[in-house]
Amino acid sequence: MDTRNSPWITEDLVIFQDAIRRFVARELVPNEERWAKQQQVDREAWLKAGEVGMLCPSIPEEYGGGGGTFAHDAIITLEQTRAGTASLGTNVHSGIVAHYLLRYATEEQKQRWLPKMARGELIGAIAMSEPGAGSDLQAIKMRAVRDGDHYVLNGSKTFITNGILADLILVVAKTDPAKGSKGTSIVVLETAQAEGFRRGRNLEKIGLKGNDTAELFFDDVRVPCENLLGPEEGKGFVQLMQQLPQERMIIALGALATMERALEETIAYVRDRKVFGQSLLDLQNTRFRLAECKTVATIARTFVDDCMQKVLRGELDPETAAMAKWWSTQRSCEVVDECLQLHGGYGYMMEYPIARLYLNARVSKIFGGSNEIMKELVARTL
Repeated sequence: MDTRNSPWITEDLVIFQDAIRRFVARELVPNEERWAKQQQVDREAWLKAGEVGMLCPSIPEEYGGGGGTFAHDAIITLEQTRAGTASLGTNVHSGIVAHYLLRYATEEQKQRWLPKMARGELIGAIAMSEPGAGSDLQAIKMRAVRDGDHYVLNGSKTFITNGILADLILVVAKTDPAKGSKGTSIVVLETAQAEGFRRGRNLEKIGLKGNDTAELFFDDVRVPCENLLGPEEGKGFVQLMQQLPQERMIIALGALATMERALEETIAYVRDRKVFGQSLLDLQNTRFRLAECKTVATIARTFVDDCMQKVLRGELDPETAAMAKWWSTQRSCEVVDECLQLHGGYGYMMEYPIARLYLNARVSKIFGGSNEIMKELVARTL
């Protein structure tokens, strides 16, 4: 299956895709195993990605970005997932954090942060989840209490992608707990010399091992009030709801690329593998299983392509994004499991790409809002 046949792909995007594919093959693939062992990428990788225009590609040029669209972010997601190089956390950095800043930050904030993010000099993260609050964002306990011209942050966050290396963190906090979701705000923390801020463990995960994921602790951390995201307090929950559909599309794109790579690897494997004197692909069970998987992947491609066209037209609604997220990730995990089974014992060996795809895919049903929450969002529209 080839992305180039998708209706949202233009000639310029094909050129961009070729450039990203070359960079991924040259700079990311050879280092992926080492990064997985050290549980984070080298900071130099971020700078190299910035040099080739891989960071903030859909941010306007006036802020140091590539001046493209979400289609450019989508290409990067597809290429990194296809190559099995998810350690460089561009989805969060470029596809999520940069767009919160673009939409809600002041002009001065945009000029201060976005060019450095585009160059890889600042690494971005967003801190939503807490030990007692994951998909239920209204349950967060992180406090941001105003004290003169500063907010004082107290609380903890967990499962924060890019958390170990992040220089710029969007912290979701309660500025007025009495108002519930209307008392939620986003405060931008610049981690350099942030007294009282500390990073906990680099969390060891079953997959995505090279993508640093941290616990974060805030003990009377003072952040200038000018670092509030948006013109006034209490807009954080609305900002999250407006931006989450794009995050869920990124996850759906990754799920699609996972399915397609799993099929590609498995078809090549069963064609060469001999069983009972014949190719494994010649057995009816193999052919039927792969026919089912290819059908699912083709449906996913059609659905995601349709969603992509809606995103680029500004027409993707939250419930459709939720459907794309839960259905694509659920089917991706099922397809990868079927493909691993067809590899037999070799599918359980880490030197085979199918094993890494299997481990990396599982979390897609959890992050960005669990699939159960996605179904609840869809059910509310019935």
